[in-house]
Amino acid sequence: MGFDPIYLIVVGVPMLLSMYISYQLKSKFKHYSKVHLANGMSGKEIAEKMLSDNGIHDVKVISTAGQLTDHYNPANKTVNLSEVVYHERNAAAAAVAAHEVGHAVQHAKGYSWLQMRSKMVPMVNISSNLLQWVLMGGIILYASSGISSVLWIGIVLFAITTAFAFVTLPVEYDASNRALAWLKERNMVMPNEYDGAKDALKWAARTYLVAAIGSLAQLLYFVMIAMGRRE
Repeated sequence: MGFDPIYLIVVGVPMLLSMYISYQLKSKFKHYSKVHLANGMSGKEIAEKMLSDNGIHDVKVISTAGQLTDHYNPANKTVNLSEVVYHERNAAAAAVAAHEVGHAVQHAKGYSWLQMRSKMVPMVNISSNLLQWVLMGGIILYASSGISSVLWIGIVLFAITTAFAFVTLPVEYDASNRALAWLKERNMVMPNEYDGAKDALKWAARTYLVAAIGSLAQLLYFVMIAMGRRE
């Protein structure tokens, strides 16, 4: 097929944006890690307090290794906080801890987008494992013989992962909104601490947004190839 500058743009622009946002995210969290909470609570204590305030008593808050490895696991009902977030007592830790509990609240309340996302996980895992090889084989076959069936299968697999990326967006934004609302309504943070938590979560959400847009751009590119060569 040869070198395609359009593909370089489709892949390169989102990649550069992702790198920029990742840099900003780490910078923001480093900055807000120096904004210590007036209430002196750790990320673990913030998470446990938010769970209790929402009437959730069957979810455990545990520490997990790594950096930015924080997540909520609906399978075993655990809020997993990275060691820094779990132990430290600052605006960044409060933001992350409350955000992850936001997912636990979504789970407890049957938030529809989270339910949809969870149902998609098995299908997305299969698609992700097959996607690279099917797309590569489909493009090679299409370029050499004009047969498009394998390429279209790859496009369908890519569409599944793209849809998953977009379904993830309302899940992440809603979790942040729940976290910020709780922090404010319960007076858990001072105004400057709240502003720091809000800013940190804003940049975290942008990582998901760029990933979704980048995935859609690549999907449309492959559709364009498949349709453009069917002549």
